[in-house]
Amino acid sequence: HFFLPFIVIEYFVVTAWTNPNDFAALLALKSTWNNVPPNWSGSDPCGSGWDGISCINNRVVSITLASINLNGQLSSDITALSELQILDLSYNPGMTGPLPTTIGNLVKLTSLILVGCGFSGVIPSSIGSLQQLVYLSLNSNNFIGEIPPSVGMLSNLYWLDLADNKLSGSIPVSSGSIPGLDMLANTKHFHFGNNQLSGQIPPSLFSSNLSLIHLLLENNRLTGTIPSTLGLVQSLQVLRLDRNSLSGSVPLNFNNLTSLQELCVDSCTQCHCRYLANNMLNGPLPNLSGMNLLNYVDMSNNSFQAANFPSWFSSLQILTTIVMENTYVQGQLNASLFSLYQLQSVNLKNNNISAQLDIGSTQSSQLRLIDLQNNSIRSFVQRGVYSVDI
Repeated sequence: HFFLPFIVIEYFVVTAWTNPNDFAALLALKSTWNNVPPNWSGSDPCGSGWDGISCINNRVVSITLASINLNGQLSSDITALSELQILDLSYNPGMTGPLPTTIGNLVKLTSLILVGCGFSGVIPSSIGSLQQLVYLSLNSNNFIGEIPPSVGMLSNLYWLDLADNKLSGSIPVSSGSIPGLDMLANTKHFHFGNNQLSGQIPPSLFSSNLSLIHLLLENNRLTGTIPSTLGLVQSLQVLRLDRNSLSGSVPLNFNNLTSLQELCVDSCTQCHCRYLANNMLNGPLPNLSGMNLLNYVDMSNNSFQAANFPSWFSSLQILTTIVMENTYVQGQLNASLFSLYQLQSVNLKNNNISAQLDIGSTQSSQLRLIDLQNNSIRSFVQRGVYSVDI
């Protein structure tokens, strides 16, 4: 009985003691980083609760040190943390240099979040070994080179964000034994905007097996046409292809994307929404009938064939904004367009809208702007006092 308290105390100390290999790894990382949290001292990070460090059964499972002005590099010492599940060093622009090629050894990692740092070099192909990864956010860094095809091996990936880097080359798709992004059937987000990606958008990137909701490819160097296979991804909600060099017509099956909420095919660099902007799209104006979740449509500044303003606009019941500058639309506007319940803004500048303008007497109470500058309107039917700028 006299020894029982001693035994209990000894057991407590043992359970609180950080795994020595993990402690050594943290000390090595600390030696290469500046501005670590002030309480990073002592020999028991798990027991004494080092800021940003989480442990399970004395093993370090999470390092979360976002926005603390951390400086330094991510050395290969990180890979000694064999139980690590979360690594988040986001918004520390002083974290620079390349990622260690051994990062693929962190096989239990579920989240690798390095947003808004200063990392550079190529993305290691070993990243494809992180089979448990759910979130991969490397956006807003200085990475160069190609997107590693091995990313296609990350079958559990939900979020893939490589935007705002200096990545180049083509979008990788599988071929034989070589993996590609088309294999990521469970991924919801492809964010690749503001890079230097080139070549065509591969038709084989898309299939009905994908569950993408965001496909963001804006401000790259992509060429060729929009593949018709894109119409197979009916889960898609946001599509950005603006500021590329795409050409040809919009696929006829585009209105299969019935979950799409915002569509912009404008080439105006100053516009609020430019989701297919700055391209050289031509052919018929896309038919968006049936895309009933659309709330923002911008098809400005492309070279579509001249056509009457589409009547199907009046069927898109939750539209808030229509922007169709320089789209060669013509003819008369139906008053029913302006009675869409949530409509706030209509911009049809620099077209050939003609005849008499009548916005009716039941226009949306949210309507604030109708811009028809540089058209061929002959007259305007005034029906009382309007709360809208015309």
